Amino acid sequence: MLCVCSGGKPKVIAENNPFVLAIRDTETVQEFVRKLADAKRIAIIGNGGIATEMVWELEGVDAVWVIKDSSISAAFVDAGAAEFFLDSWKNRKDKHPATCVPSKRIKYTNNDAAKITSFGSALGPDWATGLLMKGKSDHSSDFPIQLELNCEVKRILTPKEYAAVFGTPTESWPVYVELTNGKHFGCDFIVSATGVTPNVDFLQKTLPAGAFAVDGGVTVDDCMESMVKDIFVAGDACTAGWPFSPHWFQMRLWTQARQMGAYAAKCMLAKLNQEPITMDFTFELFAHATKFFGFKVILLSLFNGQRLGSDYEVLLRMTKGVEFIKLILKDGAVQGAVLIGETDLEETFENLILNGTDVSAYGEDLLNPDIDIDDYFD
Repeated sequence: MLCVCSGGKPKVIAENNPFVLAIRDTETVQEFVRKLADAKRIAIIGNGGIATEMVWELEGVDAVWVIKDSSISAAFVDAGAAEFFLDSWKNRKDKHPATCVPSKRIKYTNNDAAKITSFGSALGPDWATGLLMKGKSDHSSDFPIQLELNCEVKRILTPKEYAAVFGTPTESWPVYVELTNGKHFGCDFIVSATGVTPNVDFLQKTLPAGAFAVDGGVTVDDCMESMVKDIFVAGDACTAGWPFSPHWFQMRLWTQARQMGAYAAKCMLAKLNQEPITMDFTFELFAHATKFFGFKVILLSLFNGQRLGSDYEVLLRMTKGVEFIKLILKDGAVQGAVLIGETDLEETFENLILNGTDVSAYGEDLLNPDIDIDDYFD
């Protein structure tokens, strides 16, 4: 038996361009830190988790954050939560309130990155911990990030190409970027953080065409096995092909990759021993924990109303700079939740979702800060 856990490969906006750095693993992060030390301005392309965490950590450098969506961090939160982040970000007092908290997770790195020609281990939740992401700009702006929303990179230009199109620039830069909104600017280098695709090209000759899903991943059943007997696939390399539970869906994140890998190992052992196995409980409810802009972020179940169409209710509670809570309700039951800040409500709402508890009688009091629903529903 074989289990393929080859992960994903970054979608690079410009292959083989020396001024474009794709962030994917611990080695490319180290290269980013080295380049950043000599940079005054960079461009960050992408709106996922890596880009979101990166802009928060930057110091001593101007950055242009290019986003194809209408709000930041759209892969995880809606425009309301994005506005909460932006407001807290612009008015921050203590950028790193939790830097003294040690990581309790094991990290893996390559001993000799110079000899690595393929991708290393993917970035987990603590990839930015302990890294000094500092450039050499002497700007005095409290908010040195220029947001460019609803646009993408049109083309990347050399100084000679830029001068031919736009004329001699007032300030010289190693590379220039033209956006689809008509704006253009120079920078020291470009960070490509536009997501990943399944890293399974090497399986094209091994597996039949029918083994691959539309998104490029290898389709697996509820035992993580592909259509080819004894070949299992887990993590970003696979596409879940079983009927999902009402509160779970696939999203290529480190949390799901880890869960799938552990479950695939159990399935392989069960098959080897000819023992029955039931679907792991982790696939009953989508749950992801991370940290954006210094806030703890918990995403539960259908947190943005995925698969619900437009027929659902939204309950909100927000305390500026402290917490943001969004609940998705349908047919009187909680279907999903976004918890930002130290809310201590994740376990309560996880239980409400899994139990399908009818909360319609409580209305907006479900998020009333004067009512301790944590104790009420225990």
